[in-house]
Amino acid sequence: MPADKSISHYFCHKQAIPITSSPSILDSPIEYLKGVGPLKADLLKKELGIFTFGDLLEHFPNRHVDKTTINTIADISAHTDFVQVAGIIEDVAIMGEKRSKRLVAQLRDRTGSLELCWFQGIQWVEKNIHPGKLYLVFGKTGFFNGRPQITHPEIEPWSPAMAEGKSFLEPVYPTTEKLKAKGLNGKQIGKLTMTLMEMISPKEIQETLPQSLISTLKLTGRFNAYCTIHFPKTVEEYEQALYRLKFDEFFISQVRLGLTRLSRHKHSRGVVFEKVGEYFNTFYRQHLPFELTGAQKRVLKEIRADTGRGKQMNRLLQGDVGSGKTIVALLTMLLAADNGFQSCLMAPTEILANQHFLGLSDLLKDMPVKIGLLTGSTKAKERRRILHELSEGSLHMITGTHALIEDPVQFKNLGLSIIDEQHRFGVAQRAKLWAKAVIHPHVLVMTATPIPRTLAMTAYGDLDYSVMDELPPGRQPVTTVHRNEMHRVRVMDFIRSEIEKGRQAYIIFPLIEESEKLDYENLMDGYEHVKAFFPEPKYWISMLHGRQTADIKETNMQRFVKGDTQIMVSTTVIEVGVNVPNASIMVIENAEKFGLSQLHQLRGRVGRGSEKSYCILLTSKLNNDARERIKTMCATNDGFKIAEKDLELRGPGDIEGTRQSGALNFKLANLVADKEILEKAKREAENLLSVDEELSSPENVLLKNYLLMQKGKTVWSKIS
Repeated sequence: MPADKSISHYFCHKQAIPITSSPSILDSPIEYLKGVGPLKADLLKKELGIFTFGDLLEHFPNRHVDKTTINTIADISAHTDFVQVAGIIEDVAIMGEKRSKRLVAQLRDRTGSLELCWFQGIQWVEKNIHPGKLYLVFGKTGFFNGRPQITHPEIEPWSPAMAEGKSFLEPVYPTTEKLKAKGLNGKQIGKLTMTLMEMISPKEIQETLPQSLISTLKLTGRFNAYCTIHFPKTVEEYEQALYRLKFDEFFISQVRLGLTRLSRHKHSRGVVFEKVGEYFNTFYRQHLPFELTGAQKRVLKEIRADTGRGKQMNRLLQGDVGSGKTIVALLTMLLAADNGFQSCLMAPTEILANQHFLGLSDLLKDMPVKIGLLTGSTKAKERRRILHELSEGSLHMITGTHALIEDPVQFKNLGLSIIDEQHRFGVAQRAKLWAKAVIHPHVLVMTATPIPRTLAMTAYGDLDYSVMDELPPGRQPVTTVHRNEMHRVRVMDFIRSEIEKGRQAYIIFPLIEESEKLDYENLMDGYEHVKAFFPEPKYWISMLHGRQTADIKETNMQRFVKGDTQIMVSTTVIEVGVNVPNASIMVIENAEKFGLSQLHQLRGRVGRGSEKSYCILLTSKLNNDARERIKTMCATNDGFKIAEKDLELRGPGDIEGTRQSGALNFKLANLVADKEILEKAKREAENLLSVDEELSSPENVLLKNYLLMQKGKTVWSKIS
């Protein structure tokens, strides 16, 4: 199935179930809801993305408050998180000027007083709270000058009688300061939602799941779930509704991806690698430099099965740094050559593309296999020669950067596309390789740390997935430690001691030039500081960064590779692929500025020899997320665990789109926290499609109609 078709094309060759397209009240513009109007509608659209009644229905409360549970101010301690208290407002005053301007009020109950503070919406707050009145206050607690404080609390007039007879949980909806200033706080949004719920009936929120599945899993009805998620009477009711809607999100996504997978397996033709021939066998028997690990053999067997069945392979190869992914890639390319097909290996940087070319050329030096290199720095004459040899077929393999996806690059018979360190390419970039052959080439993407998007796809089961979980014999795990600026001299002394043992070190900086917005040293300043600790001629330092020409990069890299320099000061251009077994120390300056994937990749540049290696994470200020990243790096060398933490911190992205991190298009479900629900949804979707992949049975009609009525998307989820 071509990549620009929506999921509805999966059913197009069968008799479609008639779909009624009668207007639904949920499609009504939000300005037509009682209590909204044009001005508030404009704000709801801009601030919350609520354009229709349906959007408001799916603007779920982020929590519910039991208005009968009220804490006392004296109960608040340093361990208190959120609190709900009732008391009388005293001493409302505006303090400070300009950016420090704030409104401060005192709330007092019978046990003590609490400070309330607002930095935004001051005029609205000042107008709407009145000293001497009783208020109910909810918010996250903190302490200022030893006294409890709530910043930007939710506040409303209160009397003890308001709680009498109330057994339901009151919803609290996400909102913004702009909306609050216009009278659309969480409570007001709740009133609008109540108005909407009084207008709709089960015909507007029809079932999508087969009745047998609802019965088997004892799920609450879909209409009831939407009513209860907003206005539950008990915690138990709320949890049942939440479970049902989370299951729906996972299940629908699983079915969509399952249909995509079935379509790829059925209709997406792939070239056939019929035999294991002379190229593969000769290299394996005579030129393989080491015995393959069991994991490498298993992966090659999986690839062999994929490429021999006439369907396009779309496989992710996950192997930690140093696990031997490159040799698997080479053997797969030789398999392609045995069957008359060309291969390309696309890398994210010229350094890595060059290294692949040199490494593969060395491995193939005694083989009658022709390999080329194409990057942005390739000279015009050489480029013309390579393009000619690719188009007429004399070049068996080519390595390169994104230059490989440029329009002038045409293959005679491309059968295999390998993408190394795939997280460095955009989804649309990788998709361009598909257009280089009449029949889509087999696709193998390799990574040492799956990005969240790819991890999400793997969890959903759309990708075929191979794991290399063995390291070659003799490799030692890298010891990772965290140090702050106070320990810089000790860190430099440690580097000096390793150099005296004959080792080498990387020192990585995140910037190359001054930025007024960022408070850390750039590469050039860092280079001068390193020179102060390691003066020439006793020590020699190489420098590498993205603004250097390819020739200078290669010269500086080779000086370090040969041991002519003991220290490499670099930006993250060194992140992937560089192999210097004698380097035993990786120092990452301002490590808090790097993502987990980058940190793990950088650490992978050391520990490539038999000597003990170290990664030192130097930091300045740490926020909570950065502290979690540093803690994770120090706790494990396992790429799987790191990827899971990355997923938890960054989010998995849109698995059916082109974003590679950030919020997934789920309203309620969470890929990390709701793994058990995901696994159950995946299992049930697979069971359903295994017996009715066309969704043609009567009980699956509603599900099929729902899928067909969804707005079509480009099927990026097929492109790993």
